[in-house]
Amino acid sequence: MLKGTELRPMSRIAEALAAVILLCLLARPALADSLDPSSLTPGDYDFSLTHGSRVRTYLLHIPPQVADKKPLAVVLNFHGGGGAAKGQKEWSGLDAVADREGFLAVYPDGTGRFGRRVLTWNAGTCCGYARTNAVDDVGFVSALLVDLAARTPVDRTRVYATGMSNGAMMSYRLAVEASERIAAIAPVAGGMVVESFTPHLPMPVMHFHSVDDPRALYQGGLGPRWPFLTQVLHPPVEETIGRWVQYDACPPQPEIEPTRHGTA
Repeated sequence: MLKGTELRPMSRIAEALAAVILLCLLARPALADSLDPSSLTPGDYDFSLTHGSRVRTYLLHIPPQVADKKPLAVVLNFHGGGGAAKGQKEWSGLDAVADREGFLAVYPDGTGRFGRRVLTWNAGTCCGYARTNAVDDVGFVSALLVDLAARTPVDRTRVYATGMSNGAMMSYRLAVEASERIAAIAPVAGGMVVESFTPHLPMPVMHFHSVDDPRALYQGGLGPRWPFLTQVLHPPVEETIGRWVQYDACPPQPEIEPTRHGTA
């Protein structure tokens, strides 16, 4: 765990996440049986499904390795509060890593009042429209994974979640409430805001956070106001990590790496 490490560009985070994908080959119970998947060709896709009376959408990037007809790992990449799947896809640079390493890059859309813009995730006590309207985003992700597996071969033991800010919070909620479907998470600049910490299985966590983040405060506390969102009470990052260290039965003494400075 990199304690006190400054936030790196998302392209670096994508590189690190690729390493997690290659190392964390954890066996997990399979999803519900689905239809035999069709063979999609490499490229970009825009899909929708209905869940909880809402039409939900997600973007999918398929790498060249799909031609091998073998099930591929999945990385769910959640946008931040006020963002959308399209922006997360363009900004994160994960598609290039997916093409190199051979996994499916999935960019789900949250919900909001303006179509596919200004969207949020119900990550627990945050954020915005999704939280206010009690949107079942955990259920949506489960439905998305079933839909995805019906379209292309998926390795259900290697489904990972990452995301920025509110998207990081969403990855934490999946770790707590859908650990049978998620093999590991890599939250970026967002804490765990679940209302009840009741995970079912141990969860590998790689958390990225700047110690001087002006919004998702590293030491915790009430963040600044943000358009379309209320102020968010952020938990201390080290407290969150400590809860997972204890639950995962990790050694209590961390290994401290040198502090690295860079631009976000």
